[in-house]
Amino acid sequence: MNRKFVCATLAAALVSGGLAAGSAAADEVTLRGTTAFAQGTTFSRPYEAFVEWINENGKGVLQIQTVGGPEAMPPFEVGNAVSTGVVDIANVTAAFYTNILPMGDALKLAENTIQDQRANGCYDKIDAMHQEQMNVKYLGRTGDHISFHLYLTKPLAGADLSGLTIRTTPVYQAMFEKLGATLIRTPPGDVYTALERGTIDGYGWPIQGVLDLGWDEQTKYRVDPGFYQVDVDVLVNLDRWQSLSDEQRALLEKGIAWLEERNAENLNINQAEAAKQAEAGIEVIELGGGDKEKWLNTARDAGWEKVAAIDADTAAALQSCMR
Repeated sequence: MNRKFVCATLAAALVSGGLAAGSAAADEVTLRGTTAFAQGTTFSRPYEAFVEWINENGKGVLQIQTVGGPEAMPPFEVGNAVSTGVVDIANVTAAFYTNILPMGDALKLAENTIQDQRANGCYDKIDAMHQEQMNVKYLGRTGDHISFHLYLTKPLAGADLSGLTIRTTPVYQAMFEKLGATLIRTPPGDVYTALERGTIDGYGWPIQGVLDLGWDEQTKYRVDPGFYQVDVDVLVNLDRWQSLSDEQRALLEKGIAWLEERNAENLNINQAEAAKQAEAGIEVIELGGGDKEKWLNTARDAGWEKVAAIDADTAAALQSCMR
């Protein structure tokens, strides 16, 4: 789907959003927002809570109107849409905008929290990277404490994916390639059908969200341990950000701090989600010994090697502050 079509698809929603904004107080600003994930699902719900918080606490100052999700815009176009100002604010993982910001691939490699990164200066580096290369303000992130896993329709004997066809995104591509998998890249909406038809033998996905998407119906195994850390980022078009008043920017920053504090809840949610997967019949393949070491080392090394190949100096700077 080309960008002209995407812009046309959103036009009606944005016009209605503009009419709604025009009825508000003269000094109140309405931001047009979108989410790369289906509304009501795991990785959209935090953003939706953020929008609700802003709209409740920002009356007369700033509001956010979500004009659609994947039904209106393909997930891999969301980064471009917020970069160019088609939307003002977006909820999207860096894996979906590496075509614009290749170094965004480093965000999943963090071993610390967003609060740690704000304290040690890493957040400022990441924000500057987004502003300079993507024309967006990196407002903040959700997903801390949520690891990724490999889910399969057939058993796995060890840390070797040879002979398996795996659905991937840029998140796991380097790792799964090193472990011997054949890779297919599809939008999340196509995964269920690919599993059902046997086009793929498995997929990478976080510990949360599998049941939301119905993929558990076609999934038999989850490989542990998990690896990497989810990043779902809230981005604001930089021109729009700079046009806001100090009060409006402060409101967004207060709201994102509130949202980031909720990341701690993921530890309990992960346990609950694993229990639900077990109830749904998903068995755990627990790698141990040398297989576990190979699995985790390949994940870490392949991830940083890929990022270093893009920009070695920036990779080194990020690696030092993301541990």
